[in-house]
Amino acid sequence: MSVPASLLPELEDVVQHGSAEKRAETLRRITGLFLDGAQNFHAEHIALFDDVIGCLIEEIEAKALAELARRIAPVVNAPAGVVSSLAKNDDIAVAGPILKQARIADRDLMYIAENKSQAHLLAMSTRQRINEALSDILVERGDREVVRSIANNRHAQLSDNAFSTLVKRAEEDSVLAEKVGMRTDIPPRLFRQLLMRASDVVQKRLLAKAKPETQTEIRRVLAQVTDEVAAKAAPRNYAAALATVRALHSQHKLKETDIAEFAKSGKYQETIAARASGFDWSTVKAILNARPGAKPSPHALDVARDNFERLTVTTAQRVVRFWQVRQGTGD
Repeated sequence: MSVPASLLPELEDVVQHGSAEKRAETLRRITGLFLDGAQNFHAEHIALFDDVIGCLIEEIEAKALAELARRIAPVVNAPAGVVSSLAKNDDIAVAGPILKQARIADRDLMYIAENKSQAHLLAMSTRQRINEALSDILVERGDREVVRSIANNRHAQLSDNAFSTLVKRAEEDSVLAEKVGMRTDIPPRLFRQLLMRASDVVQKRLLAKAKPETQTEIRRVLAQVTDEVAAKAAPRNYAAALATVRALHSQHKLKETDIAEFAKSGKYQETIAARASGFDWSTVKAILNARPGAKPSPHALDVARDNFERLTVTTAQRVVRFWQVRQGTGD
């Protein structure tokens, strides 16, 4: 097989002097010639088309490149050099069809995942074969749309690290949480973690969509989580904590720094037992973070800080005193 003799002089003239329109027309003809016989071509034939098409696309408009990409993307033995060039194109109209479907060398996929746009990452996230190394990059770099797409792609191989990242990101994305929870390859410990942090709505959706055997596991995990939460919420014995705090107070040794240290050390009883006013925000933040269960989100802390800075000590003392009287704990 060889390029028809009538095309050889034309190719040389087009490459050397042809206009963009002439290049595009010649590219269509060469591409058509390749597609017509692609199933029967040997490696040397493919290499010849790779060279010829590679020369033609060096200076050609995006529209013609996008057309080429759409035509050769499904071809199993498409010229590797041309495929690589198109896949790395900054224009997603050119790169997209190739990234979604064509055979691309792993090194090229990794380069594109690390350096190209979110649109490129989104196109890659739908591929029929995504190995763990590539999925790690897509999950780490990808925006919300990208991570939802790869979580929904059952052909994507996800590492434990990728699953951990997805579970973390799913805390603020219920759609992602549902997609990750439906994957059969999610490690059990991360599935449990996902369920613990998911909203009631997501938990119900996962139950509704899951297979019977998976539903049993979900119910088991949810029951276990409920028991753990109940155990954490059980009445606490504050006697020893009150004794510690009162002893420090009677010796005039109870300071704001002591309260902050109680909170930072996880001494929840001592933190609650201590009564003080005029705390600095850093102390209040430590107390909020000392609460059992889920920690407040950065956004919740920002809101709390805004409210704290607007609240006067006098008003705070009045509110606390009112609360004490309501609870019957006023001294």
